[in-house]
Amino acid sequence: MDLLSKHRESVSIAYQSLTLHKTRSFLTMLGIVFGVGAVIAMLSIGEGARQESLEQIEVLGVRNVIIRSMPQPESDDDDAAGSVRPYGISLKDADAIRSVCGFAEKIAVNWESNLEARTYQGTAQVRLIGTTPENEAIFNVRLEEGAFLSPHHLTEYANVCCIGAEIKQKLFGFENPMNKLVKIDDQWFTVIGVIAGKKEAVTGDASLPSLNASVLIPLTTAMAKFPREATGSVARMGRRFRFRGSTGTEYLDRNTIDQIAVRIDENTDIAEAASILTRLLEKRHNDQLDFTVTIPEQLIEQSQKTQSIFNIVMGAIAGISLLVGGIGIMNIMLASVLERTREIGVRRAIGATRAMIIAQFLAEATMLSVLGGAAGIILGWGLTEIITAYAEWRTIISLWSIVLAFTVAAATGIVFGYFPARRAADKDVIEALRYE
Repeated sequence: MDLLSKHRESVSIAYQSLTLHKTRSFLTMLGIVFGVGAVIAMLSIGEGARQESLEQIEVLGVRNVIIRSMPQPESDDDDAAGSVRPYGISLKDADAIRSVCGFAEKIAVNWESNLEARTYQGTAQVRLIGTTPENEAIFNVRLEEGAFLSPHHLTEYANVCCIGAEIKQKLFGFENPMNKLVKIDDQWFTVIGVIAGKKEAVTGDASLPSLNASVLIPLTTAMAKFPREATGSVARMGRRFRFRGSTGTEYLDRNTIDQIAVRIDENTDIAEAASILTRLLEKRHNDQLDFTVTIPEQLIEQSQKTQSIFNIVMGAIAGISLLVGGIGIMNIMLASVLERTREIGVRRAIGATRAMIIAQFLAEATMLSVLGGAAGIILGWGLTEIITAYAEWRTIISLWSIVLAFTVAAATGIVFGYFPARRAADKDVIEALRYE
């Protein structure tokens, strides 16, 4: 309180000087404004990316290895009347992994198809996924209500399903879907669970089907009751041979699957386990690369490294903006000291101490940086909104980023304002009074 009272006059004079030259003060603050705005925007992008990585870890599983069938172009060598070259992965591959790979803690199998689902309230195009109970643990599936598929459902080929949050809205609106019927193709299914909304999981060049727009049914039910025709891009996935139904249509082998997810135990290196899985499948597929093996952990780590480099570049740009802003403040303050030399001489002549002169000019520099920091916070918030809207990047503004940016701005004013203030205080009183 004593310190404030002692320098109250210096602070008051500093405020009057800034308001007297509004345009000059505004232009001087611009460097700080843009610097603080850039810092906040950069930190918000980094925080958003960090949150994305955490969600990817939750969705994909940090110790999972994901194997997916890879579509292949149809060959002229295929015999239309006989067997067809095998493509992709099959149930037998999953069985081989179970029997050979002791490090496989859990294995989940997916069969996928795009079909229309209907209820009395509405219709929707859904991603139908036939899967096993292990899917819940491997991919951290959370339910809003109800229960997930059980081994009993697979054994009984049960017509039960779990629906995604988006499908729930389209098919049932605001009604409770539990124990109600959904018609998929020509089969009726009873809803036993609703899956909580979750972000889509991206794995390299491919993406796992989003559960928000999916309907999950027992794997055995899907493969027995929904044969897929041997035409189109989906038909090119999976080990298959041709057989004819009652209508003469050619279908895929019922062993065809689209994905195997393997949870690796904690005592095994994930990269080594993925290498073993790849060699096993290559041997089974006669070295035909009709599948992909993805390690989510490595993809996430690579994404984090890329984001770190991006943050460093953005931080450097923001730092340069603050440096330029600080130099601008020092430049203007030096010009102000020269312009107000006679005023300094008069103040010193009537009793102002060197400390009071330093406080006066330091207060001006600090006010410029603090006001610029406050405006920069508003600009930073606006930039994050623009980035989210147009670049579609997730941005999260945290309290610590605002505090950091504001503190740096205030420190910039003090550091770059001290030299001009010291120069003003060191002026000889007689020479200052004679200055014209």
